[in-house]
Amino acid sequence: MIPVRLLQFTDPHLYGDERECLRGVATLPALRRAIAHAQAHHWNADALLVTGDLVQDDPGGYATFRSVFGALGKPVLCLPGNHDDLPAMRAALDEAPYDTRDFVDFGPWRVVLLDSVIPGAAGGRLSADALERFARALEGAAARHALVCLHHHPVAMSSRWLDKVGLENAAEFFNVVDAHHNVRAVLWGHVHQEFDALRGNVRLLATPSTCAQFLPRSNDFAIDVRPPAYRTLTLGADGTVDTHLVWVDA
Repeated sequence: MIPVRLLQFTDPHLYGDERECLRGVATLPALRRAIAHAQAHHWNADALLVTGDLVQDDPGGYATFRSVFGALGKPVLCLPGNHDDLPAMRAALDEAPYDTRDFVDFGPWRVVLLDSVIPGAAGGRLSADALERFARALEGAAARHALVCLHHHPVAMSSRWLDKVGLENAAEFFNVVDAHHNVRAVLWGHVHQEFDALRGNVRLLATPSTCAQFLPRSNDFAIDVRPPAYRTLTLGADGTVDTHLVWVDA
């Protein structure tokens, strides 16, 4: 398992009715296209990672999610987004291959899964308890490198409307990151667009949705015309992060 290989799918926004669309995109067929592309080109992954908004305000969508991801034969690490119902999500994903724990270890890496959801709100926040558990997860990682995953963006996306619904207490989040030298990358969803930057030695990454995308650098809400996407991650034993964004063309 060295290097560790992950595939990130984010913001599928599924419904109980498999025919439903979000912003003009049929979410289930779009997700299936992204997964089929990954199966054809990048299926040597050790696990799949889904970083929130598994459903679109519809707990019935978890049955759809289970029908898709349960048949893939790989561990599926899941964290909630602002459109998820956390009790319903955890009830639906309470057995293998799904994993909703605070962290999962893969050889020399610890993948930390944070819950940044404020019930009923589009923006996010890490509670005091979540920040404590986050710090403990990093402290207990021993010599492992850490990939930190959450739903809401902890840095500005240069988009006026979108930056109003990011992580409210990003400074507290980064205080924890800065206090632990094993964090190599931070990964999120929510923004339906690409982001790739460095903050010191920590890679900051956002991944577009498997359905509709948001127009980057837009002051007001706007939809982009780009297709579904997913991300490959190869995590080296030395802490390196090799990652590629894959756009799934029609």
